[in-house]
Amino acid sequence: MKNRVITISREFGSGGRTIGKQVAEELGIPCYDRELIQQVAEKSGFTENYIQDAGEYAPGGFLASAFSHRSAGPNNADYLWKIQYNIITELAEKGPCVIVGRCADYILRDKADCLKVFIHADMAFRADRIVKVYGEREESPEQRLRDKDKRRAAYHRFYTNMKWGHAQNYDITLNSGTLGIEKCVEIIRGLY
Repeated sequence: MKNRVITISREFGSGGRTIGKQVAEELGIPCYDRELIQQVAEKSGFTENYIQDAGEYAPGGFLASAFSHRSAGPNNADYLWKIQYNIITELAEKGPCVIVGRCADYILRDKADCLKVFIHADMAFRADRIVKVYGEREESPEQRLRDKDKRRAAYHRFYTNMKWGHAQNYDITLNSGTLGIEKCVEIIRGLY
């Protein structure tokens, strides 16, 4: 089998994680999502919760710049980015796989046999889905979606200097709200 990698970037609540796992299962290849967080935690010595949070906030925001000691050397986020970058590169070289999130689309941008996918959906579909999957919260589902997507976009732009979700940065973008989860899986599998 040709060494093929699929990266899946996604809006929060669009079902990208589910799609990635199902594609990998149907193709009989590994899927790396939360497993990446575990590997970064093991190599860095930080907790998985810390890694998860660090991957959602771009360094350099107002508070980060006000309290940063960047001039003294790289910060924790930069250190974690380097570890994450190396792990994703190693996984892609090891064999076929699906990698969900973590800027893998950018990290593997020069890999010829990498299919870069972005999954999106309208606000109503995503809001309904996150309530079903994650349950009710004090904050409205729409606000949770806006906050999470804003953090993902800022993190992606900080480390890649590319606009997250912009169609030009991916091989294909799929609307899971219109197509449905199963059809997205079928399309990606067909492109593999």
